Amino acid sequence: MLRSHFQDEHIEAGCDEAGRGCLAGPVFAAAVILPRGFAHPLLNDSKQLSEKDRYALRPVIEQEAVAFAVAQLCNRQIDKINILKASFRSMHLAVKALSVKPGLLLVDGNRFTPFRGIPHKCIIGGDGLYASIAAASILAKTYRDDYMNTLHEAFPQYNWARNKGYGTREHQQALDRWGPTKYHRKSFRLTYNHGNHRLTGLFTDLPGLGLKEAAGQEGKSLSDGAVAGEALPVSE
Repeated sequence: MLRSHFQDEHIEAGCDEAGRGCLAGPVFAAAVILPRGFAHPLLNDSKQLSEKDRYALRPVIEQEAVAFAVAQLCNRQIDKINILKASFRSMHLAVKALSVKPGLLLVDGNRFTPFRGIPHKCIIGGDGLYASIAAASILAKTYRDDYMNTLHEAFPQYNWARNKGYGTREHQQALDRWGPTKYHRKSFRLTYNHGNHRLTGLFTDLPGLGLKEAAGQEGKSLSDGAVAGEALPVSE
C-alpha cells in the first residue's frame, strides 16, 4: 500500500511528468492533492499499471482529489529550453493551476527547480511510494496518451497510438522511411535513413497531411479536470 502523506503539518501535492524521454510530442505534468488517508487497491506508479487500470483510476483520482491540474509544454518549447527545464516548467504550470494551494510539493525524481513560495521534497521512485505522486503520474500519462492518440490520426505511419512517441524500433523505422514531422523534438538526436541519405537532427514537415498547427504555444494550465498548454491538433 502506498503512503498517504510525507508529513502531517502541510497540505501536500504530488507532482510527476510523462513523456520526458520521447522523440516526439509534448511533455505533460500533473499535480494532485489527495485527501489525507486516501487509498485505492490499484493505485501505483503508472508504469506498473496496465492501460486499462490507468484509465480506470483516472476518474477516481479526479473525483476524489481535493484538487488536481494537468499541464503541458509542446515540442517547440522543449527544443527552446531543453527537456529537463520543460519538465519542471510543466510541473510549475500544473501547481500554479491548482485550486487549493499546497504547503509542500512531493516531486518524483532527484531534481526540481523550486516553485516560488512552496517548499518541495524530491523523492526518487516517489510514484511507487506516495499516493499523490502515483496519482499525478497516472493523470500525466493518460492525458499525454490521449494527445498522442489524436496525433496518430494524422500521422498513422508512426503508430503513435502504440509507441506514444518513444524511440521504439517501429518508430525508428518510420523515421527512416518518412523522416521527422513538425511534432518531433529537433533538440533530440534523431538519426535516420531517409531518401537514401543518412541524416542526423534534420527537422522537416511531412507534406500534404493537413494537420493544423498547434505546437509552439505555451498556454495556461487547466485545473480540476482539464488539460492545457496548447490546443489538441485536429485534422482539417
